[in-house]
Amino acid sequence: MFASLRRFRSRPLNAAAVLLLGLAVVSVAAPASGEQADEPAAQSPAAQQQLPGSFQWSSSGPLISPAPDINSVAAKDPSVVQDENGTWHVFFTKVDTRGDWGLAHTSFTDWSQAAGAPQTDLEADSAVGPGYRAAPHAFYFEPTGEWYLVYQTGLPSFSTTTDPNDPSSWSAPRNFMDSVPDIVQQNIGNGNWLDFYVICDDAMCYLFSADDNGHVYRSETTVANFPNGFGNTQIVLEDSAYDLFEGGAVYRVGDTNTYLLIWEAIGSDGRRWYRSFTAEGLTGQWTPLADTENNPFARSNNVTFDGGNAWTRDISHGELVRATNDQTMTIDPCNLQLLYQGMDPSSGGDYSQLPWRLGLATSTTDGC
Repeated sequence: MFASLRRFRSRPLNAAAVLLLGLAVVSVAAPASGEQADEPAAQSPAAQQQLPGSFQWSSSGPLISPAPDINSVAAKDPSVVQDENGTWHVFFTKVDTRGDWGLAHTSFTDWSQAAGAPQTDLEADSAVGPGYRAAPHAFYFEPTGEWYLVYQTGLPSFSTTTDPNDPSSWSAPRNFMDSVPDIVQQNIGNGNWLDFYVICDDAMCYLFSADDNGHVYRSETTVANFPNGFGNTQIVLEDSAYDLFEGGAVYRVGDTNTYLLIWEAIGSDGRRWYRSFTAEGLTGQWTPLADTENNPFARSNNVTFDGGNAWTRDISHGELVRATNDQTMTIDPCNLQLLYQGMDPSSGGDYSQLPWRLGLATSTTDGC
């Protein structure tokens, strides 16, 4: 199976503060609005056939930790994609003890090799270069035969290569947009514009993004014009800040016109978890699928752990393993896996120094 992540925050956040704030803000399960109709539509027949209404997962322990030679306290915000030769490529955010954020890469042919696979610091070893880089998202853009690495630099940026097996070959950053759209500036409040995620259909490419303030944005350009021309930025979902926080991703469900959106929330216990929504078409209305703390897409209460070792209570910024490596972001609903970031529940301190590690959760939901 081919496969496929995440975000960073531009300001530090104390983990204890997150917990206290999370306890004060109980997650609201009300349908989000924006350009949606006031009343959500019933779940589409296609989505009902392809996706269950509730999920269960079984997770590995930590599979990927930062290697000593990349000088990082964390491995976070993963994106995973498989090339045509079967090699898995995982890109993730790294951060040093000074709070300098960057990107790293590792690759392997079997998940059993993930823990010991060499890691490359893309800041030092490629034209991605130094400076704030975080929340990578990788895919193969079939129309031009190039691999794209999308990430945040304060703006939505990207690098390209024709050979993902050569981490040094990634190009210097370019921006999808050179300024923050007006609608984001008007709604971001004290948040941050971040977590950029690209998905395309036959005619259009869409850039989804978050603002840490309860809004999901969508910008667009044509497939023919990609990576240029992004505009028409709209709010497509909105809720309270912690109920639609960040770390989002969008996928095509099999060979249907149904799309799955997953978005990270901060729960009533201060821990990270995932909500989910579906729509018919990428410009369709997003309606709730599994989006409450009692019926989450992925949360500590619907994830079990190998050997009973619940090494994390956060199921945070991750990506589903994709059934293709191209710009359609297609998933197999009968073979769902989520590569996510978690951490020791006893960890605390400045947000940039939290010891995130990457684990792989496999769906155990009945239905296929």
